[in-house]
Amino acid sequence: MSGTGADRSGHVVIVVGAGPAGMALAKKLADAGHEVIILNRDIKFGGLAEYGIFPSKLKLRGGLKKQYWEMLEQPNVQYFGNVSIGEGKDLTVENLRGLGASAIAFSIGAQGTKAIGVEGDSAQGVFHAKDVVYHFNRLPGFGDRPFDMGKHVAIIGVGDVMVDIAHWLIRYKKVERVTAIARRGPAERKYNPKEIRAVCSNMDLAGIAQEFARIKDRLTAVGQHADEVQAGMTAEFTKCESTGSPSKMGFRFLASPKRVLVDASNRVRALEMEDNKLELKGDDTAAVGLKRLYEFPVDSVVFAVGDRVDETVGLPYKNGVYVTNPNKTGNDPDDALFQAYDEKSGQTIDGVFLAGWARKASEGLVGIAKRDGDWCAEVIGRYLAARASRPRATMADVIAKLQAILKERKSQPVDLDGLRALEAVEKIHAGAPDAIGEFKFASNADMLAHIERGRR
Repeated sequence: MSGTGADRSGHVVIVVGAGPAGMALAKKLADAGHEVIILNRDIKFGGLAEYGIFPSKLKLRGGLKKQYWEMLEQPNVQYFGNVSIGEGKDLTVENLRGLGASAIAFSIGAQGTKAIGVEGDSAQGVFHAKDVVYHFNRLPGFGDRPFDMGKHVAIIGVGDVMVDIAHWLIRYKKVERVTAIARRGPAERKYNPKEIRAVCSNMDLAGIAQEFARIKDRLTAVGQHADEVQAGMTAEFTKCESTGSPSKMGFRFLASPKRVLVDASNRVRALEMEDNKLELKGDDTAAVGLKRLYEFPVDSVVFAVGDRVDETVGLPYKNGVYVTNPNKTGNDPDDALFQAYDEKSGQTIDGVFLAGWARKASEGLVGIAKRDGDWCAEVIGRYLAARASRPRATMADVIAKLQAILKERKSQPVDLDGLRALEAVEKIHAGAPDAIGEFKFASNADMLAHIERGRR
């Protein structure tokens, strides 16, 4: 079904969040004939597709943006950007549930960052990966924030996010050295070999060889052959992109940061690290500390160790995640995985669903998030079909209530006309010297001002 004309279902679904999961979810619901209202914290849609993918990947970003525009222009879809959810925000969860929609889906990502409890992690020069990624992608609130990285930067983690941050540090900040630090060994590295091409022209191959020599015996102890692992790792350093930077990049394996060491000004001067060994755990390995500590001099530290959801939104929350139904249904996909659940009452929250990183933080990026949105749409479709005989509010009724609350709160929602006005202005600034990829305004105030001017 196309979602137009007589094939409309009469159900209104609110999708909170306009990242890859939310946009996939909204499209699937709209194509099934449901009326969809999208509420987004940011002015611009896209989520991590807009503010998480490395900004120079214009082809990927452009393709996603085109798909999203096409979906948002469907007649049964309404978009409200610059609308935040939570206590003291534009709307609360209870406000949303009072609008009369048939269902609400939260695809709001994982806005918090995990901490690993390292002493000194509040020192000057300690950053979280998400904040750095938001900075170079110019997410309002982060784009103009100073990030003084110094000469030698340690990144804790060896996934694709580490590579993106290393790419920014090497190509654009031109720091002297970047060291990726891993609790386990090189065989357990997590980044995509294709992604490492962005920085492999800056690899310190001699330093990497020394690192393998340092940990060789510990790899041998678990049946890993250091020479083979090293050859496999360095063989991935092909089709390397030129960065135009003298920076060097290396790795520190089998190392756990225990403390951030600071100078008299509370500025990072080193990491206190513990040597690890590997132990076999079935088909996998685990890092085990050897109680051998040493100092590793660095000027700043970026923790790229994952994300947690925002507990202030107002959804049931526990241990860094929103709570979903523990009682499996046996359906495929299983409804329980997507249903918000109140442990106090032992009941699901009727009509409230979760998708994407809001459901499972740090699980893949665009492709996996899209799949999760599609699955959630199937679950919501079954939920709506089982409640077909219930009285339901119209799209006009829900929007009227929504707009009344936003007006009372003095909120400034942005619709598609506003986004078109903003896009026209951004294209004029496309050649700005500080833009990586596409030009973006770094504050909501700037965007709202240009939207207002563009509408006159």
